[in-house]
Amino acid sequence: MAPYFLRNLIPKREERQSARPLLTVLAGLTWIQWAHFFSGWLSWTCDAIDFFTVSLSVSSLQKEFNKPTHDITTAITLTLLFRSVGAVLFGVASDRFGRKWPLVLNLLIIAVLQLGAGFVHTFREFLALRSLFGIAMGGIWGLAASTALENLPVEARGLASGVLQQGYAVGYLLAACINLTLVPQTSPGWRSLFWTASGISLFAAFVRLILPESAVFLRARAAEAASGRTVSARQKTRIFLHETKEMLKQHWLLCIYAVLLMTGFNFLSHGSQDLYPTYLQQSKNFTAHNATIATIIGNCGAIAGGIIAGYVSQYIGRRLTIVIFVILIAVFIPLWILPTTFGALAAGAFCIQFGVQGAWGVIPIQLAEMSPPAFRATFPGVAYQLGNMVSSASAQIEATGGDNLRTTIIKDGQPTDVPDYATVQGILIGVVAAFVLIVTILGPENHGLHFEKHRTAFEEGGGRDDAFVDDESAESPSPQGSMRENSSMREKRSVEGV
Repeated sequence: MAPYFLRNLIPKREERQSARPLLTVLAGLTWIQWAHFFSGWLSWTCDAIDFFTVSLSVSSLQKEFNKPTHDITTAITLTLLFRSVGAVLFGVASDRFGRKWPLVLNLLIIAVLQLGAGFVHTFREFLALRSLFGIAMGGIWGLAASTALENLPVEARGLASGVLQQGYAVGYLLAACINLTLVPQTSPGWRSLFWTASGISLFAAFVRLILPESAVFLRARAAEAASGRTVSARQKTRIFLHETKEMLKQHWLLCIYAVLLMTGFNFLSHGSQDLYPTYLQQSKNFTAHNATIATIIGNCGAIAGGIIAGYVSQYIGRRLTIVIFVILIAVFIPLWILPTTFGALAAGAFCIQFGVQGAWGVIPIQLAEMSPPAFRATFPGVAYQLGNMVSSASAQIEATGGDNLRTTIIKDGQPTDVPDYATVQGILIGVVAAFVLIVTILGPENHGLHFEKHRTAFEEGGGRDDAFVDDESAESPSPQGSMRENSSMREKRSVEGV
């Protein structure tokens, strides 16, 4: 008989079937639901734009600060290292006080820091500012994902997860386009990329500002008002801390698993993206223009893969979808690193990012369904950013590998010794893909969980998995959805089988 984790890789038929066709669900969404999703997507897109401003400017920053590639990538490492701090701070604020204001504040801080990055004049100032930037960036993903997904019907969340996560690829794409068109035409050069990113983040903050609070928190406040019992802010905070403690006692094993999973996924994305433009320019002798074009093509593959994977996961399950797309990554590695022509390498970039970001497209909904329901901002956000912290040295690992593993190319008619980033990246991504495959298969899945019907973390009992709201006090994001989760779904909340 097959092991438990293999027998349950595909969810049961009743768990996979949508109650309503997807088009019917999408047609029934209100403009508020669409707007909440757009706000979450835009926030995550801004995060990517802001992060990849450094990756796309490595060569320019080398000239500006007279530093080698290894030193410049320290800025990327520091940003990733400090993200976990922001995930805790902003995630706790979101689960305690609501989705709206913590996200608005988070985006405003990012806008200010990104603006300041365009005015630094020393490398030490740049590193210090990017470290602060990492703290601010750490809060975005958990807040954006919870805002976008919890306000949608369960039937739409697979597709929405794929579209949401590819805000990351869209952000990279937009940053690449700005770097390709605006930066060469302006006298400030690379600084104009940072200033433009600041303006986009400011716009995202305004979008979230004009939208109402998430329906889950509005329901909790309405229930409190209807009960006639006023709970002070201090009491709510005391309840929140108690429920957090209860959640950690029950789900410590799940916390460890989630960090391992996100470590693998972050190595996949950063290992295949952060140093990619530099790899094309130094190891393949591409111009900066052609390297940017290849990056844009790769991100088109990422967007396609994420959306397709998210949609497919609604029908065949989250873990099986991830497994399929990780296998695609392994298949496409040779096309990604072996060719020397622009067309072949651009095709490799498209295919590898189709697999990487396809697998990533399932992660927002997989983590949301896996999470303790009342902590959908803190748990996914912290797991995500702790994984980021562990993988923070991806670019430096590749840069160091390139310093020690060399190859020869013909440049300007002469044999030239250059870093062999192709081999380094191929080995790294191959090993990480195998790791992600194993961890995904061994993990849990709570496909189709109605987490929006759970009590919030500042309500008594919110830390328990069975603390669902009653029909009278609940307000479902799905206009036609049932308000009480059935017993089989509650049983799925057990994570002791991780």
